Amino acid sequence: MSLFVRSLRCLATAFVLSALPATAAEWNGYEQVNFQVEGKNAILVKPKAPAPGNPWIYRTEFFGHEPQGDIALLAKGWHVAYLQINDMYGAPPAVALMDKFHDEVVKTHHLNNRVVLEGFSRGGLYAVNYAAAHPENTAGLYLDAPVLDIRSWPGGKGTGKGDAKCWAQALAIYQLTEDTAKTFTGNPLDKAESLAKAKIPVIAVCGDADKVVPFPENTKLFEEKYKAVGGTIQVIVKPGVDHHPHSLKDPAPIVDFLVKNAVLK
Repeated sequence: MSLFVRSLRCLATAFVLSALPATAAEWNGYEQVNFQVEGKNAILVKPKAPAPGNPWIYRTEFFGHEPQGDIALLAKGWHVAYLQINDMYGAPPAVALMDKFHDEVVKTHHLNNRVVLEGFSRGGLYAVNYAAAHPENTAGLYLDAPVLDIRSWPGGKGTGKGDAKCWAQALAIYQLTEDTAKTFTGNPLDKAESLAKAKIPVIAVCGDADKVVPFPENTKLFEEKYKAVGGTIQVIVKPGVDHHPHSLKDPAPIVDFLVKNAVLK
């Protein structure tokens, strides 16, 4: 499987898979299956021995970046999955593809119907929007320096610097204009209350000095909304940390939260 590093211009390092039929490979000592769904490259990494209930976590963007949480979950018997749908910003067309991917993985590999969505950076848009559209398929959310409002990033309408190219892409796929984006109500922030009421547990890891995806404009607001309606959410704040590095050196708090709280079916 060939990988190449995408430009850092649009937030972070992403890995793009070559177009492959279903083939076996290896990732960090675990079996990796490469396949396609709707013409999109996909990955499923298998644990040595599946945990009861066949739990899995779905990395929505940036597969392989700061993977310590994924590797720790594999050791506990979780599968790790990924679908390459870059530059779709969690918009409805992306959510539709994600649902087809979910159904394919559950059907073919007999995994739990409920999955933990893992949203790194802009992956937060995908993770939360999918969970809001399909709470019945969602076991929990792990968000890491997540984008939860497209106006914050890539729009740069708050204190963050934004990205003009990515903003144009986001407006196009959401079918918005600069004017209609001002009153847009389809952001993850707008879905916090419904997810909390659906009893979807959330763990988030953020730096409080994030200049790209500012914490006060994203996770802090999401946490306030979640708690206001009694939702289960834990936010781990890294003092003085910018957008990078993601995750935690020791992912035990993330893994422990998910193992304890994930709503399996």
